[in-house]
Amino acid sequence: MSTRVIQFREALREAMSEEMRRDDRVFLMGEEVAEYNGAYKVSEGMLKEFGERRIIDTPIAELGFAGVGVGAAMVGLRPIIEFMTFNFSLVAIDQVINSAAKMMSMSGGHFGAPMVFRGPSGSAGQLSSQHSQCFESWYANCPGLKVVTPSTPRDAKGLLKSAIRDDNPVVFMESEQMYGLKGEVPEDSEFLIPIGKADIKKAGTDVTVISFGKMVHVAMDACIELEKEGISCEMIDLMSLRPIDYDTLIESVKKTNRAVVVEESWPLASMSGELAYMIQKRAFDYLDAPVIRVNSMDVPLPYAPTLIQAYLPNKQRTIEAIKQVMYRN
Repeated sequence: MSTRVIQFREALREAMSEEMRRDDRVFLMGEEVAEYNGAYKVSEGMLKEFGERRIIDTPIAELGFAGVGVGAAMVGLRPIIEFMTFNFSLVAIDQVINSAAKMMSMSGGHFGAPMVFRGPSGSAGQLSSQHSQCFESWYANCPGLKVVTPSTPRDAKGLLKSAIRDDNPVVFMESEQMYGLKGEVPEDSEFLIPIGKADIKKAGTDVTVISFGKMVHVAMDACIELEKEGISCEMIDLMSLRPIDYDTLIESVKKTNRAVVVEESWPLASMSGELAYMIQKRAFDYLDAPVIRVNSMDVPLPYAPTLIQAYLPNKQRTIEAIKQVMYRN
């Protein structure tokens, strides 16, 4: 399969455009997605190709346009609802949780909500605490939703196309800091990555390192650095946070006998807590050390760059965690 190198934002744009050409029920709606070409230029050029009936600018009213999207999905359309940041999805969370996620169940199967809520989650530099939160575990906690977090342009395209085609509401979380990231993407309009399958980004034998989203790159940097010291890390990118591919994680831990989870979110009620629980439940007899988590500090994100550096998981903290489970400290 031929590939070419494009940016993360271009991969998202390709996924949406290809699916809109394939299915005229798909449309994009959100703040500045049309005339401004997207706040992060993800939807650049899409208004010109698809017109204002399918690329729709909205007021700053997330609760309103998320609700319009749910209603449209109920009657057969396939909306993509873009939040400028998932911090703003808190205004619309009633529509995501109480409407979209529960529609199929509460209607006895008569109505579904085949739609995608997408936009950036997590920190994006000096935006302080109200614009830097991670919402993966929030939405993954809710039955009825699927939650996806890609880490590369290739994964972004393949997963977003699958999310748009899915008959369930999918929460698709990106990173604002990765929109300019470049990577190889297959030149295939039918390239799909299944939701619910983890990806082994790097094979290894000594310790399983698990992450998702932009923290995959932090964890991978640590794994590569430790190779120089003779520590072989198996790097697993979850990609899908609901459903989670537990089987791939457990088989890896049974091989390496150790696990470290790297996650940008706060530690309490986090994805890393869930993963650590399932690893000890299903692979307890294989563990040679306790599972260690590397999370952000348990405070609101500061504004000062020095404090941001201390707050976020980084390569050095990840290396220290891996060495700890290897009893190398």
